[in-house]
Amino acid sequence: MSDSVRDRVIAIIAEQAVLEPSDVTDESTLEDLGIDSLGLVESIFAIEEAFDISVPFNANEPEKSDFDISSVGAIVIAVEQLIAEQAGS
Repeated sequence: MSDSVRDRVIAIIAEQAVLEPSDVTDESTLEDLGIDSLGLVESIFAIEEAFDISVPFNANEPEKSDFDISSVGAIVIAVEQLIAEQAGS
């Protein structure tokens, strides 16, 4: 994983959870961090803005999304894939 992408995603999620980035690990789930559905949507918007990407996420049906939100590490990988896809197009 690219540390810069990872660090930025963790910083965004930590800010949303009102935690220090050092409290957020790749294994952390959003639920573990106390992030609710509104916090998730706000995190997605912040990630889109920070990386200038469009996240394929349906807030009404997150389980049907192609964007994996099962853990912080999964979110980092998904963001890296979106950045790579956008760079390739």
